[in-house]
Amino acid sequence: MRATDSLHSMFLMVIIILYVHSACYAHNNNNKKINISAAFVFGDSTVDPGNNNYLPTIARANYPPYGKDFANHVATGRFSNGRLVTDFIGEFIGLKRNLPPYLDPSLTMNDLMTGVSFASSAGGYDPLTSKVNGALTMMQQLELFKEYKAKLEVSIGKQKTDDIVRRAGYVVSSGTNDFALNYYGPTLVQRSAYPNISDYHHFMWHNIERFLQGLLDEGAKVIGIVGVPPIGCLPAMITLHSKEFVTNRKCIENLNDVSKKFNQMLQNNLKGLKTKGTKIVYGDIYKPIINMVEQKTQYGFEEVQKGCCGTGLIEADFLCNFNSQLCDDVSKYVFWDSVHPTEKVYKLIYESLRTSVLKEISKP
Repeated sequence: MRATDSLHSMFLMVIIILYVHSACYAHNNNNKKINISAAFVFGDSTVDPGNNNYLPTIARANYPPYGKDFANHVATGRFSNGRLVTDFIGEFIGLKRNLPPYLDPSLTMNDLMTGVSFASSAGGYDPLTSKVNGALTMMQQLELFKEYKAKLEVSIGKQKTDDIVRRAGYVVSSGTNDFALNYYGPTLVQRSAYPNISDYHHFMWHNIERFLQGLLDEGAKVIGIVGVPPIGCLPAMITLHSKEFVTNRKCIENLNDVSKKFNQMLQNNLKGLKTKGTKIVYGDIYKPIINMVEQKTQYGFEEVQKGCCGTGLIEADFLCNFNSQLCDDVSKYVFWDSVHPTEKVYKLIYESLRTSVLKEISKP
């Protein structure tokens, strides 16, 4: 598979969910305007724009050097040097430039009506992952969505609220922390309870199914759920699980196999949740990331196994901070810290999709 093909696969389905139920398209300056009501996002740090700023947790990114390349160099709580894929998507479909965190107390009703993120960094599908790290569980995020709906009903009425919820696009991105911070992390609880990784996969699926059903019960019609990346290629995982993490850094293949098997299970099981009038779409994140790592020069990258922040070996969260030295050119790096991608990676993915998406939405 060509690199461009795999980039196309990563978020094409996720973006498609944001307009699949739209019946009207307006033509303006040769661009298509997608008529959807809002975007709602759930998951972990890949899609958290700053909810953890308002939680008692150390898993925050509201301080430099995070946000180095964000507007006005503001550290918003996004675990990157800049914007996230969901920000680019929200701007593209005409909702807002950056999708805000639901817990931000300064949000206006207009902010809320066009969509927010309920995601919480360091969270996962396994409730233990979230609890250990002080993050919101997926069910707590769902409860916040219910709270959101109640707020809207008071302000604009039930009919308008139901219309927004029905015509909105939903994105779910989580799972990495369940492996990186939990199952293969410092705690032995889940490895003891589920000594076979496939059993842990099934436990995760039980939680995913419960969450998705809850979202459907609340009125969601179209949901995009993203798989997990090649966790064996995350710089932190290479450092923690390699015998030669300084002199011979390379992806940990057995951990990548865990990602592939989980993604296959997720893709297969999602088919059983589809009902009339709803659509649940799987988005592949594994192939694009692995291709960036293995074919780095095609994307202008030079460093794919270290982060830009600090040594790039282990720094993330509070270890990437005011005192951390940064790489000379972040555009040459796939990873901003030892876990999270750079804005360039997110933007590269978005830009690779734009033409394809415009072509898709012009179809009858």
